Amino acid sequence: MSSVAVLTQESFNEHRSGLVAEQAGGSSSAGDEEAPAYKDAFPPLPEKAASPEGTQEPVNAWTSKIRPLKSSVITQVFHVPLEERKYKDINQFGEGDQAKVCVDIMHKTGAHLELSMAKDQGLSIMVSGKLDAVMKARKEIVSRLQTQASATVAIPKEHHRFVIGKNGEKLQELELKTATKIQIPRPDDPSNHIKISGTKEGLEKAKHEILLISAEQDKRAVERVNIDKVFHPFITGAYNKQVADMMQETGARINVPPPSVNKTEIVITGEKEQVALAVAMIKKIYEGKKNATTIAVEVKKSQHKYVIGPKGNTLQEILEKTGVSVEIPPPDSNSETVILRGEPDRLGQALTEVYAKANSYTVSSVVAPSWLHRFIIGKKGQNLAKITQQMPKVHIEFTEGEDKITLEGPTKDMQMVQSQMEAIVTDLVSRMDYLEISVDPRFHRHLIGKGGANINRIKDLHKVSVRIPPDNEKSHLIRIEGDPQGVQEASKELLELASRMENERTKDLIIEQRFHRAIIGQKGEKIKDVRDKFPEVIINFPDPAAKSDIVQLRGPRNEVEKCCKFMAKMVADMVENGFFLSVPIFKQFHKNIIGKGGANIKKIREETNTRIDLPAENSNSEMIVITGKKENCEAARIRILSIQKELANITEMEVSIPSKLHNSLIGSKGRFVRSIMEECGGVHIHFPTEGSGIDTVTIRGPAEEVEKAKKQLLSLAQDKQTKSHTAELKAKPEYHKFLIGKGGGNIRKVRDSTGARIIFPTPEDEDQELITVVGTEEAVREAQRELEELIKSLDNVVEDVMNVDPKHHRYFVARRGQVLRDIADEYGGVMVSFPRSGANSDKVTLKGAKDCVEAAKKRMLEIIEDLDAQVTMECVIPQKFHRSIMGPKGSRIQGITRDHNVQIKFPERVDGPGKGGPAAPPAEAAVQENGEANGEMVEESAAPVDPAAPKKCDVIVLSGRKERCEAAVEALKALVPVTTEVEVPFELHRYIIGQKGSGIRKMMDEFEVNIQVPAPELQSDVISITGLANHLDRAKEGLLERVKELTAEQEDRSLRSFKLTITVDPKYHPKIIGRKGAIITNIRTEHDVNIQFPDKNDDNQDQITITGYEHKTTAARDAIQAIVDELEEMISEDITLDARVHARIIGARGKGIRKIMDEFKVDLRFPQPGAADPNQVFVTGRPELVDEAIDHLLNLEEEYMADVNENESKMTYMKPTGDRGASSMDEGGRERGSSKGFVVREAPWQTGSEKAPDMSSSEDFPSFGAPVAATNKASPWGPKRF
Repeated sequence: MSSVAVLTQESFNEHRSGLVAEQAGGSSSAGDEEAPAYKDAFPPLPEKAASPEGTQEPVNAWTSKIRPLKSSVITQVFHVPLEERKYKDINQFGEGDQAKVCVDIMHKTGAHLELSMAKDQGLSIMVSGKLDAVMKARKEIVSRLQTQASATVAIPKEHHRFVIGKNGEKLQELELKTATKIQIPRPDDPSNHIKISGTKEGLEKAKHEILLISAEQDKRAVERVNIDKVFHPFITGAYNKQVADMMQETGARINVPPPSVNKTEIVITGEKEQVALAVAMIKKIYEGKKNATTIAVEVKKSQHKYVIGPKGNTLQEILEKTGVSVEIPPPDSNSETVILRGEPDRLGQALTEVYAKANSYTVSSVVAPSWLHRFIIGKKGQNLAKITQQMPKVHIEFTEGEDKITLEGPTKDMQMVQSQMEAIVTDLVSRMDYLEISVDPRFHRHLIGKGGANINRIKDLHKVSVRIPPDNEKSHLIRIEGDPQGVQEASKELLELASRMENERTKDLIIEQRFHRAIIGQKGEKIKDVRDKFPEVIINFPDPAAKSDIVQLRGPRNEVEKCCKFMAKMVADMVENGFFLSVPIFKQFHKNIIGKGGANIKKIREETNTRIDLPAENSNSEMIVITGKKENCEAARIRILSIQKELANITEMEVSIPSKLHNSLIGSKGRFVRSIMEECGGVHIHFPTEGSGIDTVTIRGPAEEVEKAKKQLLSLAQDKQTKSHTAELKAKPEYHKFLIGKGGGNIRKVRDSTGARIIFPTPEDEDQELITVVGTEEAVREAQRELEELIKSLDNVVEDVMNVDPKHHRYFVARRGQVLRDIADEYGGVMVSFPRSGANSDKVTLKGAKDCVEAAKKRMLEIIEDLDAQVTMECVIPQKFHRSIMGPKGSRIQGITRDHNVQIKFPERVDGPGKGGPAAPPAEAAVQENGEANGEMVEESAAPVDPAAPKKCDVIVLSGRKERCEAAVEALKALVPVTTEVEVPFELHRYIIGQKGSGIRKMMDEFEVNIQVPAPELQSDVISITGLANHLDRAKEGLLERVKELTAEQEDRSLRSFKLTITVDPKYHPKIIGRKGAIITNIRTEHDVNIQFPDKNDDNQDQITITGYEHKTTAARDAIQAIVDELEEMISEDITLDARVHARIIGARGKGIRKIMDEFKVDLRFPQPGAADPNQVFVTGRPELVDEAIDHLLNLEEEYMADVNENESKMTYMKPTGDRGASSMDEGGRERGSSKGFVVREAPWQTGSEKAPDMSSSEDFPSFGAPVAATNKASPWGPKRF
């Protein structure tokens, strides 16, 4: 039975004093000053443990024997260490993503969560609720608030189903219990690895449980040994070394439950002999430790974590050093008793270690007002960094809202840190103050200003810190902190600003939303100009989504009124510039309106100050829209129309028609005028603006069509003016084409016989059945009667039969009956029915209006006649030209098919050698073509092939009437591209190609040809042009024209390359260049030359090279020489000015010295740092100006020296600043005290071959985080305020 001895702190101190005395006796000779050994000062890190069980917190030995009472509501506490926290932003504790996640977990699981921050920045989460809810919440916490690790465990594939359990219940229970995610490979996956993801603790638990399940199912021996939990550390050994050695020695798998799992059962699996040997070894260890002595000592609960150490390393260290197990009560227990278990002679040493670790850290606090905390911390933690760098083990914690600072760290360092913190607090309290002022929240953003401009100015001016509460707080209090005087001045200024804002006026200006973007401008450029013009006025535009027209102006009354008038004028200008008109231009001339590279349209836009929008290329619209001022739009319209008139045979005619008739002539939605324009070949008819009172109507188009449109328009106008009458009747849309007739023949007969005008609906009209008749009453009545008779006859449905040879049936029904659909559209919707496929019948049924059936029958007979007369012709054109003949998307071939009414079939494409493999032999091609493989065909295919016969892949087959096929063959041959060659000097080729091929691509697009430039290595002058014969001449002319341009440019480049050299003393070079290159840039621009100054390494430092036209280089040389002559007349004198006033004379950013140099037209040169004579200043310029400048400088020196002497006399009475003991060097760089630094004995570089580490090397001593700036270094955020 083990004995238990209880020690108090006092008895332990007595025991420790005895040990210390003994140690002191043995080492007294060493002396107090002896350096520590390297291994004591820098103990080696422990080796990596076999498994992380040692990192877990041990469970109290007694707790496992007490069966807890179960409650419907339970509470559990989970701890997330700092290194495993997913959200580590300390400043956002209680808010941000972490808080949102917790709220979401509470909603999802129904459990209640409470978060608290430990001193080590770990996160403690208390979860309350029903067991199921708590377990679910735990799983969510682990997955969403804790960083996830992953591990794999391999068990036999046949054991996986036992891990999953029935309907997956076992797996779900295991995931919930361990708060992990377990992924088991699918049955068809050969892998036996199970992947686990979660926290380290969860991974170990899940791994243990899975291995336990596998062990139970394993056919090998499984042995379970029940050993009290308190003896498990002796079996695993320090850092799990012992259990790892046993597993290696026996070959068995030993599964010891980790400290966090309250189980006593150790599972051993493996071969029977291995298991027996492992069990024997475990029992032997247990027997040896069963009667171990235990000591219970009291250690403060707050010190337990120091005994445990990071990740339990201290407990493992004590176990390794002394062989004693230290048992710490769980965190949720109130017990302070720590139990040590081991050999009696080793307990003393272990006890010493426990108390040493427990007392190695101290916690204390420093009283400091909470508002001073951030000043104590300093910008980016600079102030604290000075302390923490010296004492890195000390942790300083600031709690928001509390007037104290908590310090935690090694006892020996705490006193110094505490005294330093108290000194900082005392100093800040003595020279800092704060004040809270009340300002209405609606003025807060105005106090801040745009981009913080106002508040930053106040902060910089008064050296204070100002905290304005965010909008969501709705707080009136603004807090000002800093120097007492600065605080008072800042508060006064802020209150004045707020008072002024209360007296400001707000005005709502109504501006249509469509103008808002134009007023703001691209990237806000225009509104910035307005705001610069009225800086005191705040202009707020509504959100575009709000669809509001109200723009709010706020500021002083007078300024608001001025700004309002200015913006109203802007809007008026925009309204005036918003006039637009549409100009109809024939589509084929749009590219000419645009011009080469957009030159024409750009010129018109700039000269008329208008915006001109053209329709998209794929659009059918011909309208060009011009926007701007009315007179400018008219001018642009005239310019555009003149371009069209020059390009084509376009006639423009003006017809006078009373303006009162214009609306009736245009018709509803332009029906009447559109019908005239379509009938007269697409002429453009332009009526003047409604209400203008102008009678002139403009007709534009080809001369013949304009004359025709004029007659119709005047005729219609006369009918409208005298005896106009209108009638409407309806007919099915499918009858319209039949009523109009082929080429308008039917409707023309009705018009000619009656004199009435008949208008059919366009596709855009809503009522597609409405037909309008316009003319005299008698003509309209007659036309209406004829049309009604036609429509009535169309409504009279008859059925007729005709005979069509079955061989032609396929033609009519092919392509989903396209031919039949065309016949139905053209002949009033006649239905044509052919017999079913396979039925041996030639009867075809036609059903529809009698006239339509007759017309359709006639058309079908024409088609059959064409089919009977159809021949097949072959046109041989090499396959390489087929794609060119087809044109883009087959457009060219479709045109020939349509124009000549023939069928054209191209052969299958055959890839020759180099394009998908060798060409098939003729024999194979023959077999493939015929699609048969009998003996006869093989024999025939083996016959010799006529080499003169055309290749099958080159033969194009045409079907149709003989004369049409012949015409189509000629048309096809005309599309075969031909090639011509043009001699172009090789050196011009790259200019013809252009940048990234843009030049040659443009020419190919313009002339619709392919231009082939030879490869550079060929050095050939011949350029090949391939294309249609009628395009080649234009392309050749264009290429030769381009060559002529390039030759002229080459000659010009040669003239521009004239070089001229001028010798100028290098000391004058900066003066010739001028400030920021202003003078030399002016000379280069004025004379259009390039001026090159010598490089630093050039031998001829006095040579300036001028390149350009000869006469211009000469002029530039004269200009430079004139500057040099002027500079040579100047003198340079040196004067002595006290170095202490140099900065005052130079001024902020050199403003002072620039002012003197500009005023006296001289050049001043002050000495560089480290110059032999720091007081010597050089003045250069004309003699009389130099004297005046020197007098001025001496006067300034006398004035400034009085201030310098006065300041120096004051400084003699002031106390020196800075902490003299903080470093070994003062501000002047003088040594303050000698220090040996940190010295150790028996270091590796003293005893071995290793050399001492380089203290300045970033490789030997890498930095952690951002380096702390030196004390006297200027902050990038401006001067310090305290």
